[in-house]
Amino acid sequence: MKKEKVSSLSLPYYSRKDVLEALFNFSNKREVAPRYFDSFGKRPDSFQYPSDIIALVKKGASSFHCSEERWQDPLQLKTGMPETELSELREGWDFIIDIDCNWIDYSKKAAIAIIKALEYRGVKNIGIKFSGSKGFHIIVPWEAFPEDVNGIKTSSMFPEWPRAIVGYIKELARPILEDLIKETESDFLKVKGYSGVKCENCNNLADLRFEVTVRCDKCSPPHIEIFKTSNENYKNKKCPIHNKTDLIETKKQKFYYCPRCTLNSLENKKNFSERISIDIFKVLGLDLQLVSPRHLFRMPYSLHEKTALASIVLDKDKISNFEITDADPLSVVVKEFIPKVKKNEAKELLLSSIDWYMSRRKEDKLDYSQVDRKDKVFEMPKIKVKDDYFPPIIQKILKGMEDGKKRGLFILLNFFRSLGFPIEEVESKIEEWNKKNNPPLKDGYIKAQLIWHARHPPVMPPNFDNEIYKEIGVFDTDNLSEKIKNPVSYVIAKEKLDRKLSGKKSDKQKNYKL
Repeated sequence: MKKEKVSSLSLPYYSRKDVLEALFNFSNKREVAPRYFDSFGKRPDSFQYPSDIIALVKKGASSFHCSEERWQDPLQLKTGMPETELSELREGWDFIIDIDCNWIDYSKKAAIAIIKALEYRGVKNIGIKFSGSKGFHIIVPWEAFPEDVNGIKTSSMFPEWPRAIVGYIKELARPILEDLIKETESDFLKVKGYSGVKCENCNNLADLRFEVTVRCDKCSPPHIEIFKTSNENYKNKKCPIHNKTDLIETKKQKFYYCPRCTLNSLENKKNFSERISIDIFKVLGLDLQLVSPRHLFRMPYSLHEKTALASIVLDKDKISNFEITDADPLSVVVKEFIPKVKKNEAKELLLSSIDWYMSRRKEDKLDYSQVDRKDKVFEMPKIKVKDDYFPPIIQKILKGMEDGKKRGLFILLNFFRSLGFPIEEVESKIEEWNKKNNPPLKDGYIKAQLIWHARHPPVMPPNFDNEIYKEIGVFDTDNLSEKIKNPVSYVIAKEKLDRKLSGKKSDKQKNYKL
């Protein structure tokens, strides 16, 4: 029914001069993608003329979506493009928050709370529009942000800095929203997923899990297993010795686990509140996924396929008065989504968000003892490894890189882990190396790689004859590396050689004394 309505509305609605101009003007320097009800059109795309929009509608386009990033030329974008090339193309980015609650009334309260939080940080000129369904999109335009912070180009720090702002705004908006919904708090306690035990470290709701002890009495002594599960009605386990015998449950203990902090109430009981808490962030419905490279959102005044409503722009002071019927395409009044802003209006917001993010990073220092490793930890070889033992190829990577940094990281992680370096020491070495890179790799990427390597057994780095070293411009040899296949084997051979030479020196000294 809605599909038929949108189909009949599309051409006359998008042909309206004011709607057409609003869509075309907003698309400037943005990647654009039409949607044909259940599928998107080709990417990348952009509008050269307003008539391009009408041509797409005639082909069946039902809605239009665009990037929050602004590009020199959107048509130069390619799938899998390296971050360096994306940064060169990216002229800037708008800060956009997507609020999407199950109930429009709570979406309105969430939008009001976020706008108040932004205003508290000095951002007065804020755009807001109805998403077309149950939520809202809030925008702080690129023009409100400083061009750089301490010499770092703001345009190049996407998505890291927008994500920092989202996290910071969530914290500022929390008490405001709690106050707005306090009279209806009991409603949320009835809704699964909105209430539970809170992790005091990050203020998010913890997952309920179970620690189960099972045993086989046929074994002598009894075979005992202890495992953790999120499913209270777990699948019965079999005795590894008596294959057909179910292990008998002897104990089941409930506990709470925070996936963000990797803490559990068995070991950190004080970190978990006993009281039932509302997860205010779920109420906010902040969409962190929107803050990701080349992510698209519904353009202002685009129709919505599921509701046949328009994504209309609102006055930020009149959100509470908004009614769904206001978004009827037949009664749309066009307004500007991007407000006029003062230069550096959002500078304080950005700086405060970066400070907040950096303080959280210190608090969230990776604790690898909490990482759930899938395999046994690689045992460190019983040799003392010196940096002087590293082959020329590794030495060259460690001096810093401009190109091929991700592949360089892959090589270093496998190299250090194969030599048995503790993951904490690997992290320290990688941090030092990354400081020498131009530009450095994003912290989030490195953190993700470290966690992955902490969970998996080491893999040897590529052999010296692998083309990867030439491709990233670090290929180098010496007499020893020409005789040995792998960087790890090189270190072991170098250590043996060093030990042998040290032994000869020691013998000479003894003979001299005699």
